[in-house]
Amino acid sequence: MKIDLKNLTGEFVIPFSGEADLQEEEFYGAKPFRQPVTYAGEVRNHFGALRLSGMVKTVYSTCCARCLKPLEIPLEASTDTLLTHDPQAADSEDEVFLLSGNEVEVEDILIPALFMQVEMVYLCDPDCKGLCPHCGIDRNQASCSCAGREIDPRLAVLESLLK
Repeated sequence: MKIDLKNLTGEFVIPFSGEADLQEEEFYGAKPFRQPVTYAGEVRNHFGALRLSGMVKTVYSTCCARCLKPLEIPLEASTDTLLTHDPQAADSEDEVFLLSGNEVEVEDILIPALFMQVEMVYLCDPDCKGLCPHCGIDRNQASCSCAGREIDPRLAVLESLLK
């Protein structure tokens, strides 16, 4: 959604809301955004400083990193970003978006903020036992008869030092 900033003078506010389709976005070899991304916010002119503040939400579809159980993780992010044409303003500690014209694409600001909320690893439970590396059984649901500790054959000689 593009917002024309030419008409934003004085103490005006332009509210916005919309949806984005990220079904083709790929993260870690998968396409986890199966539901639409919704966003809402406003662009405000406050004494000549343009600020875009907004919230973006969706559901991130992934699987547990240990047992591969499917997970639906609610994701949301908010931003309060200064919009400016001045490249020197990017050195400040505030979130800054450099404008190239008199329009701003709100998805260019909100979607990256959402992507920053994605973690590399999700677990179904912090105490998830995962899958057995030998037989593949889910250790959360059943136990297996596989050896609990397998020694690397290249290091088997070192075991004789412990005896």
